Formats: sequence, C-alpha cells, structure tokens
Amino acid sequence: MESIRKNKALKELHIDKEALATLSLVKEGILAPIDRLMDEEESKKVTTTKKYKRQHLPFPFVLAPAGKRNKEVLQNTKKNEILKIIVKNEYVGYIKTKNIFKIDIEKRIKSIFGTCDETHPGVKDTKRRLGDYAISGDYEVNFNEIKKAKNKIKEAKNRIQAKKVTAIMMAAKPLHRAHERLIRLTLEDTDLLVIFLLKPYKKDILSYEIRYKTLRYFIDNFLPTNKVLVVPFENTYIFAGYNNAILDSIAAKNFGCSDIVLGQNHSGIGVFYDHDRVTSVLDKINNIGIKVQIISEFVYCDQCKTLVSTKTCPHGKHHHISYHSPSIMEILKSGLLPPAVLVRKEISAILLSQLFKNRFEDLSKVYDAIMPNSGLLEEHDEQDFYVKLLQLYQTTSLT
Repeated sequence: MESIRKNKALKELHIDKEALATLSLVKEGILAPIDRLMDEEESKKVTTTKKYKRQHLPFPFVLAPAGKRNKEVLQNTKKNEILKIIVKNEYVGYIKTKNIFKIDIEKRIKSIFGTCDETHPGVKDTKRRLGDYAISGDYEVNFNEIKKAKNKIKEAKNRIQAKKVTAIMMAAKPLHRAHERLIRLTLEDTDLLVIFLLKPYKKDILSYEIRYKTLRYFIDNFLPTNKVLVVPFENTYIFAGYNNAILDSIAAKNFGCSDIVLGQNHSGIGVFYDHDRVTSVLDKINNIGIKVQIISEFVYCDQCKTLVSTKTCPHGKHHHISYHSPSIMEILKSGLLPPAVLVRKEISAILLSQLFKNRFEDLSKVYDAIMPNSGLLEEHDEQDFYVKLLQLYQTTSLT
C-alpha cells in the first residue's frame, strides 16, 4: 500500500469521508453478505431482484463519485488499472479496476430513498454526491474507526460472557426521557446492550461529542455500566433511506449482536404491498439472522402522571406529551430549559452549557444573587447554573 501511495504516475479517485466510511463498513464485514463493490452485472441483478447471495438487499453497493475530475478519470481507466483513493488531498487507499459502467442516478436515488423529490431529507445531498460512472474492483482503505468499534464490542461480550447482545441505533438528539425508558426496558432482558450512537457527516448544532457526553452521563450515573456499551456508528448516506431498518439490522448482526430493538416510529418500519401481497419490513429482516423487537411509542400522560406506552394508556392523545425530538431541539436552540418531564435537568444543563458557552458576563454574580447555597464561597460553572435554575423552576410553594 505504501508503494502505491508513493507512485506519482497513478491516477487519483477523489471521494469524501462518508464514502470512505461506507467502503470500510464493507471491508470490515459490517454489511455482509456484501463483500465488494458490485460490477455492472451484479448491480443490475440486485436492482431487479432486491437480493444478493440469497439475502434481501434493497439496492446494489456501488461507488460512483461525483465531479468532473472523477468522471474524466473513470472514462479513461482500463481493466486492472490501479487508482489511488484520495480524501481531502490525502491518500487513504487504492482500487484495482475490474469494471466501469454508467449508472442511472435517478433510479439509484429512488432505490435508496423511495423518491427523487429533493424536498426529502437526503435526496438533494445524495444527488450531489453521485456521478454518472461507477467503478468495481478489489480495494483497500485505511479507516480504523469501524475496526475499533468491532473490537470494543467483542471485548465487552467476552468480559461478561454475554449470550444475548441487543442493539439500539440512536441519534440521541437530544437524549430525552423516552430514550431513557427505552434503554432501561431493553436492559431488563439482555446481557449486554450496545447503543450505536449515530455519527453523521453533516455538521450539526449537536455534535457527536456533545451527544456522547450526555449519553455517557446517563449511563455512568443511572445504569449498570458493565451492561451498556456506546460505540459510534458511521451513519453514511446509505442508511438515510426508507430501507434503513433492514440495513441497521444487517449492520447490528455483523457487529456481533443477536437482537435489535426498533421503535414503532422507525422510518423503515411499515406495512406495504409487494408483488400483490401485504408484507412488512420484518419479512425482509427474518432471513438476516437477528431477532427484531418492535417497541411502541412512549409518551407522558397527564392523567396517568407518568411515562407510558401508547399501547397501554387508556387516555386519548390530547392527554399525551410527545417526545418529539425536533421540537425539544427548538426549545434548546432558543436557549430555554426544556421541562424536566421532557429532558433530565442534568442533560439539559450539559447541552445548554455547550450550546451557549460564556453566555453570562458574570456568572458567579448571577449565581450567588439568586441561588441558595451553603454559605461558603464556591465556584460554579454554567452547567451547575442550569441545574440549579431548573430546581428553582420546580419550586412549587408560590405557584
């Protein structure tokens, strides 16, 4: 690989980190039975049959990078020719060309998202990333994050001799009370819970690091830490479509999980018509080799006075407080503290202290003026301030 990197005569194929991560997922066996970039014949077969090596697969695995430079390279590349793979001007691997073929961009996008409508999240970005030509062939890439995650799960399983290992795919954007209930419920019936924390490639106001910090706080303070593992999940564009329940299940199984928990509102769950019969995504997952559990939606009921499942609560929707993540994020982005019934106060404090750093001109002065204290001089950070502020919100004697 080093000799290829130094060979200045070789042509270059430029891709982004998202494509690199996707290539690495295959190299590490996470998308098995996919084990290589598909050639034209395989691609057409998967597009028609929706199967690969007798397992359901919603679309073919191809590499078709966008850009005028890439298009010229691919149009002028011959069989067995070696191309360097470049990400942000850095060498990350190579591919030995087997086959180059033209793809139908619109058809590929529809196979991933179920639509070509650019108002759909992901369609516009994916269309921008796709080129007219795909390349197949053996390749090597340097991307160690997925291998680290695999090893971390294997070590955790061996440490506690876990037989049942359950996966949850979670964005935790933000981590709210319904997430907490889902995690606790899953923990009751598994030896090891693996939370795959989604790691997207678009910049977001809530970075992976902030979301990891909140999840870590909850686990370290309120759960048996030896039974819960958090690993990053490279949430590349192929997982963004309506087939993501299938792909999530394939990935979880190949990471070493025996079970996966999906919420009933998961975008990939649903009943639909296929070849004139009613079917569901579970029919597609059954042959993957992982047990799927569907969990009903959690809400707070103002009559039950607690967090409940929509399947067991007898009261109507007008009594329910929904844990709608985008709405909770709007509250946080406005700089407001979400009610503790939605988000644990310590989690809100972590988020707001990160989102609005150095918000107060003199935090200590404000803190000392309005907060009860021990009577001793103490230093307080913004995280402390938000926790205490929410405690004041919850003081009820004057309300």
